[in-house]
Amino acid sequence: MNRSKPAVRARRTVARSRLFQVEEMDLEFSNGIRTCYERLVGGNGAVLIAPMLDADTVLLIREYAAGTDRYELGLPKGKIEAGEDILSAADREIMEEVGYGSRRLTGLGALSLAPGYLAHTSHLVLAEDLYPHRVPGDEPEEIEVLPWSIRDLGRLLEREDFSEARSIAGLFMVREHLLGGKE
Repeated sequence: MNRSKPAVRARRTVARSRLFQVEEMDLEFSNGIRTCYERLVGGNGAVLIAPMLDADTVLLIREYAAGTDRYELGLPKGKIEAGEDILSAADREIMEEVGYGSRRLTGLGALSLAPGYLAHTSHLVLAEDLYPHRVPGDEPEEIEVLPWSIRDLGRLLEREDFSEARSIAGLFMVREHLLGGKE
């Protein structure tokens, strides 16, 4: 079915925080029906990085997640700053969060979380040929780094502290890229 996008008749911000805004959109669909959608908007997007210590070992991080109110294990991630490109943001984030820079960065695609109401994209970046290099970040405490075999994602999925959908999808995308479906 080939449909045209609904026409946006009006947009207005109905709430704002320091990180996000809630936007109301008045839409008219091609069948003439008009309705109002709300979406959460914020920033320039984010990067999600798979830093590969070697051909088999990805570096995961454990940090406090306010949304679940617990420490979560996942891939390093962070927002793309104004004027920063995706690969530069990825390299900066792994220097801040895992203490490595990368000589080879490869974009593997983009992920959305809840596209029905969240206007946010996370760009997945594979970081290879790592070298030790730490720069200060904005984290309130030191982040724990945990090496994990990219071939052992099944055991990772069993962990209670590994629940972030972006990290789960990202690791499977990285494994497919690196192993070419050989597993």
